[in-house]
Amino acid sequence: MCGIVGVVDYSKNLNSQLLKTMNENLHSRGPDDSGVEVFDKDHFSIGLAHKRLSILDLSSLGHQPMKYEHLWITYNGEVYNFEEIKIELKEFGYQFVSHSDTEVIIKAYHKWGIKCVDKFRGMFAFAIYDTKENKVLLLRDRVGVKPLYFYNKDDIFLFSSEIKAFYPHPKFEKNIDKDSLSLYLQFGYIQAPKSIYKNCHKLLPSHYLEFDLSKNKYTVEKYWDVIDHYKEKSNNSYEEAKKELEEILLDSFNLRMVSDVPVGTFLSGGIDSSLVTAILQKHSENPIKTFTIGFDDEDYNEAPFAKEIAKYLGTEHTEHYCSKKDVMEIIPKLPITYDEPFGDSSAIPTTLVSQVAKEKVSVVLSGDGGDEVFCGYLSYESFEKRFNKIDALPLKDTIAGLLKIVPDPIFKLEDWNERYYLKYLKLKNTLEHKDISNMFKVANSVFTIDEVKKVLNGSYYYIEDKINDNICDLEKMMISDFKGYLADDILVKVDRASMGISLETREPLLDNKIIEFVAKLPIEYKKEKRILKDILSDYIPKELFIRKKTGFGIPINKWLRNELKYLIDEHLNDKIIKNDAIFDLEYIRKLKYRFFNNKNDDRKIWTILMFQMWYRENVK
Repeated sequence: MCGIVGVVDYSKNLNSQLLKTMNENLHSRGPDDSGVEVFDKDHFSIGLAHKRLSILDLSSLGHQPMKYEHLWITYNGEVYNFEEIKIELKEFGYQFVSHSDTEVIIKAYHKWGIKCVDKFRGMFAFAIYDTKENKVLLLRDRVGVKPLYFYNKDDIFLFSSEIKAFYPHPKFEKNIDKDSLSLYLQFGYIQAPKSIYKNCHKLLPSHYLEFDLSKNKYTVEKYWDVIDHYKEKSNNSYEEAKKELEEILLDSFNLRMVSDVPVGTFLSGGIDSSLVTAILQKHSENPIKTFTIGFDDEDYNEAPFAKEIAKYLGTEHTEHYCSKKDVMEIIPKLPITYDEPFGDSSAIPTTLVSQVAKEKVSVVLSGDGGDEVFCGYLSYESFEKRFNKIDALPLKDTIAGLLKIVPDPIFKLEDWNERYYLKYLKLKNTLEHKDISNMFKVANSVFTIDEVKKVLNGSYYYIEDKINDNICDLEKMMISDFKGYLADDILVKVDRASMGISLETREPLLDNKIIEFVAKLPIEYKKEKRILKDILSDYIPKELFIRKKTGFGIPINKWLRNELKYLIDEHLNDKIIKNDAIFDLEYIRKLKYRFFNNKNDDRKIWTILMFQMWYRENVK
């Protein structure tokens, strides 16, 4: 796991010192080694840089940027099946001097070109500079586990694992993109391909970018789409599917245990992390190291369940109870760790459990992706029922049309009708869409469309889901979350929290072999994780994991109204809001009033607070 940086400069002002400075902003992603290469050409300069966290082949032979014939690579991630690919390449006459997957990737690209990605199982974001074809290739893994940003304006093209690497470049402009800010307020994260800055983008998962150096132009293409696999349907019986899935799970999990440094697992006590831990422990000669975060508030605390599972499995278990002191130490670091505004408060326990794990291991496996791949969220089924009721309304389209032209709500927002007012707005926004995936996204938004327009003085932007009609409604919501919430919230949260302290996280449930196999299964096999639960029950008694689902959250709003109130006073006061001129002052005043009087959706105040703290740290 590492960090990568690249610069293409048509003004030819690039030098190795500037590139080193940019690269150093990614130090936590790769504290073990760094490398910089600068190439001066007739009409441009190009530089590649790398920060290395040594996980495979700890020797200097894994140093990057790495060269092979006319190709140079800088790479972040893990291709877990690299030994298998290496054997295939050896049959074509390729020789290897290292034990790193980097060497396998560059030689696989040399042999098969862009088709090499079809062979890769893992998480990856890399850049290849082809001196022969005079082009740069950027490529990101299928799910989006590893980040990759690029910035393009005039005579400069930049790319990196994180935006903060762009900051030292004199031509990088920190201009806030209002469309992206609108997305952030709606969802608490910024959906790809947008980023918080103008001219700066995320490369979409399962896409690659080809930059033609002779023309100063790029194109972006898709190489994989999860939707294609939902269109196919498996004929396996339930028992056949269960047996085959367990074999794929075991293979996927074992691949992710390949490491030259200690490995452990996050164990929340839920189905996904328990399954990862249980399967690995059964096939391990030594106790697996497991890590859990607990809370004194019983509404949020899953630590006792994780402890019971760890005891049953015989793991080497570590639990840490999150204190207010922990929270107060972590919150000021969030705007630095997350170099875009990020409104998911579970970033706090994720950071804390990463810190606890880092004391004993360098690599940790998580259960992320289980809900999106195996239909685990209860909201899927509840919203499907709601959608069917809405869809059955005889005058649905007429009602939606009338609500669009009504300039203001029928009743104004007052203290007594807050809940009804917000339900009205959600219904109005939901009816603006006809398909379930977009309705689902809007129904789960932090701020409604009307609220976004008020807080941003009229600005609003939305990225429409486009999912094939031949896919069932539950799967449409799963795909929407897979491409949005999973990629741009959950995986961002885990990547930044762990890499901020040089810990590598791996997500075995997001192996493409698992995703592709499960997508084809009948929805009845997946609903509420039926097939995962049945596999897990062969390893752990059901009474240890069958219970009401709890999110990985913290009692942040209780603390914000008390011990952490100073953060709101400091970052959301009238003077700052007025001077920044980003948010409507009157709206923020009302938001604070309703928050401290327990009258609104508490996610809103945290979402605004996180933007303000990010803005002061990164822009002002």
